[in-house]
Amino acid sequence: MKKILVANRGEIALRIMRTAQKMGIKTVAVYSVADREAPHVRFANEAVHLGNSPSSESYLDMDKIVNAALQTKAEGIHPGYGFLSENAAFAQLVTKNGLSFIGPKPHAIEVMGDKLAAKEAVKAYNIPMIPGIEEAITDIALAQKISKKIGFPVLIKASAGGGGKGMRVVHQLSELPEQMERAISEAKAAFGNGSVFLEKYIESPRHIEIQVLADTHGNILHLFERECSIQRRHQKVVEEAPSAILTPEIRKAMGEAAVKVAKACDYVGAGTVEFLLDGDNKFYFLEMNTRLQVEHPVTELITGIDLVEQQIKIARNEKLAFSQEDLSIKGHALEVRVYAEDPLNNFLPSMGTLETYKRPEGEGVRLDDGFEEGMTIPMYYDPMLAKLITYGKNREEAIQLMIRAISDFKIKGISTTLPFGKFVCEHEAFTSGNFDTHFVKNYFKPELLHQQYGQERKIAALVGLKLFLEHQEQLKLPDNQNSDWSLKRTKR
Repeated sequence: MKKILVANRGEIALRIMRTAQKMGIKTVAVYSVADREAPHVRFANEAVHLGNSPSSESYLDMDKIVNAALQTKAEGIHPGYGFLSENAAFAQLVTKNGLSFIGPKPHAIEVMGDKLAAKEAVKAYNIPMIPGIEEAITDIALAQKISKKIGFPVLIKASAGGGGKGMRVVHQLSELPEQMERAISEAKAAFGNGSVFLEKYIESPRHIEIQVLADTHGNILHLFERECSIQRRHQKVVEEAPSAILTPEIRKAMGEAAVKVAKACDYVGAGTVEFLLDGDNKFYFLEMNTRLQVEHPVTELITGIDLVEQQIKIARNEKLAFSQEDLSIKGHALEVRVYAEDPLNNFLPSMGTLETYKRPEGEGVRLDDGFEEGMTIPMYYDPMLAKLITYGKNREEAIQLMIRAISDFKIKGISTTLPFGKFVCEHEAFTSGNFDTHFVKNYFKPELLHQQYGQERKIAALVGLKLFLEHQEQLKLPDNQNSDWSLKRTKR
């Protein structure tokens, strides 16, 4: 494989291209009208214009992307994450046209893309499952009967999707009919499939995921865990590796369970198995993401493994060059997602131009981004600007590096979630490791950021006053009667 097309945009397109370049592989970028001046377009060896700015006319157009690969004589397509990365039909189309899909087989994408099918697939492997019903339902009376058996609170979930869409927590029987109808309606609108199922709602859980790699020769291993419990509206915002709470025994058990999940669907490539961990440190299978995760850099930093490089090698039918015993955790990594959103205004999108965009630098700081100063943030795509990652010898060092890196990251022209990231990293619940997926609901309020800003402005004003008083004599205007300047003027 000497040339690959990257079917994505922004930071993930650049990140994939950098590894390909390191491997001596040429890259082809694709772009929409909105992205014609984007860094990933300039970085690639070649670029193909897909169409207009809406993703339906560009990054989601399967035929255009495959034709671009054929036109440029690319041998493989890397989907990145988002867009078509978990679309079994796209993977099938790519392979049908004689190209390598740098990801899992269509069958694995299809099975793991449906939560009920995924549960059915792993059932034979004795993977711990959350109590619930393992079939789609729309019957309210049946839902009420099942809920009584499971015990409240229960969680209604869309079978065909994620990201919090089609998801409702129900605390009592009387709420169930209305919440069922809402969940079904939302699932239909988001995924074109109104199927929902019920399961026991795990209160105060932690979200732990295991990175797996599987080659085409039957070798499957895990690269330990990532903690993704800091979430907002079921979307991850801060991730770290390793988790601050897992014991070596739990880590080993979760890793082995993740490998079994990968075996259950004949998995190939890089994937992530997600679990919920309850207050008694019992874990339950949640789902499998059949793609590269947004938060993959933290795993790369603690293991020294380039996951994109491994994806490409696996797609070339190469064997994994290391075993489970070769892997170990070294240090601690932390990732904060930087969105073009205003945390002071309910995290609403903040569109505009990057008038100032100064990247943080230094040892232990990594920034994966796809923007530059002067660029305008397009309204058509996910508002994530960058991923800010820090790496230290331990968790405390990684957190302190992150706080400093956030302060050094200068962005003007739009609002971003950087202040929120700093709030998390400085909060006692996070630094102590005593938090769960309800961190934002329990601790964050926009007015707390206002207080933070006010305190920072107060400190800046005091520092300014101190400097003024210290240099007051130097700052005085010259006395015309006594200064040399005045005497010289008089002599003239």
